[in-house]
Amino acid sequence: MPATAPTTTLTARALLLDMDGTIVNSDAVVERCWRGWAAEQGLDGDEVMKVVHGRQGYATMAVLLPDRPMERNHADNRRMLAAETADVTGVVPVPGAPAFMASLATLPHALVTSADRPLSEARMNAAGLPMPALRITAESVGASKPDPEGFLKGAAALGFTPADCVVFEDSEAGIAAGKAAGMRVIGVGPRAAAHAPDVAVTDLTRIRVEAATDGGIVLRVEG
Repeated sequence: MPATAPTTTLTARALLLDMDGTIVNSDAVVERCWRGWAAEQGLDGDEVMKVVHGRQGYATMAVLLPDRPMERNHADNRRMLAAETADVTGVVPVPGAPAFMASLATLPHALVTSADRPLSEARMNAAGLPMPALRITAESVGASKPDPEGFLKGAAALGFTPADCVVFEDSEAGIAAGKAAGMRVIGVGPRAAAHAPDVAVTDLTRIRVEAATDGGIVLRVEG
């Protein structure tokens, strides 16, 4: 008989969810838009794709073009957001995401994304996923991931301490933000394991969410 995958059990009071790459697979759109931007700037598309995930657009541009005036980054960011919001071809849920989101319906949780509100709505709708009642978007923060501001705001808005929260993330910047916030991080997808989350899974089919008798949340994570 095949060996049973080990199961890690975590307890929490609230869950904070990244969107792109974590519950929504938007890689096709991100590749199209950002490789186009890279070509405009004369940059190598593969190098751009190494840093784009998890950050707000202007922050990605600042990493790639450190001497470029920030107002140009913000202008390009607005243009990129509009392009990405209009393009939902290929946007699908991450495997297991529909059941995962359904299991959170009555539990404290929030979306914490580097997307703005229109982009988050477009992608969640395209993926057929319910939008959490609380969402921390690009408009909610003054600093992009890997800064922990978004996760800290999400925890505070839900009424919990960082230690009470578990973050779900896929990217280097997002995992770093969750750790900097003092939260445990479950890494989701092919990018995550390389960035030392507390636990890593291939997709959300590996997660089981249960309500605890004390009002908390039990997460059973199959390795």
